[in-house]
Amino acid sequence: MGVSGASGAPIAVRVLQALHAAEVPVALVLSDGATALLQEECNLRPSDLAAYASVAYSDHQLDAPIASGSRPTRGMVVVPCSANTVAQIATGLSGTLLTRAAHVHLKERRRLVVVPRESPLPTTMLRNRTTLSELGVVVLDAAPPYYLHPRSVDDLTGYLAGKVLDHLGVPHHLYRGWKAEAP
Repeated sequence: MGVSGASGAPIAVRVLQALHAAEVPVALVLSDGATALLQEECNLRPSDLAAYASVAYSDHQLDAPIASGSRPTRGMVVVPCSANTVAQIATGLSGTLLTRAAHVHLKERRRLVVVPRESPLPTTMLRNRTTLSELGVVVLDAAPPYYLHPRSVDDLTGYLAGKVLDHLGVPHHLYRGWKAEAP
């Protein structure tokens, strides 16, 4: 799981907590920007997030096992995914562990989910997202569903985290889908 420097750190926290609860092993990488936003938006330090991961790496640790295709994974998510990180993945730049791991998932044809959180979208950002989609990446926009009648920001965050887990094939109870019966 990669966390980059776009607003949306609470979504990353929720996804990581749910993966931990489901006992899914997670290798965690936070960009420098993510570290700052984690503090700003959640009042958390990287070590607080690392407690939910199986292993945490520095974004500068390019020799980490996840930088190689010889380390199989179930998939990768980058949440939130900054416009800069989207652009780097879309154009083949892999100067950090986060972008290198994403490229490993592309070259090995493994599941890669990115959750961009930017608005409005200039043409270059739209093109980069289109490129990712054409490469087989799931581009899961951090757009809230009002038809579920959320009562709080936490409800919206849970929904977005649940959508990420849906695309990773991890069962959860973070939201009920459209017209779902109450449990």
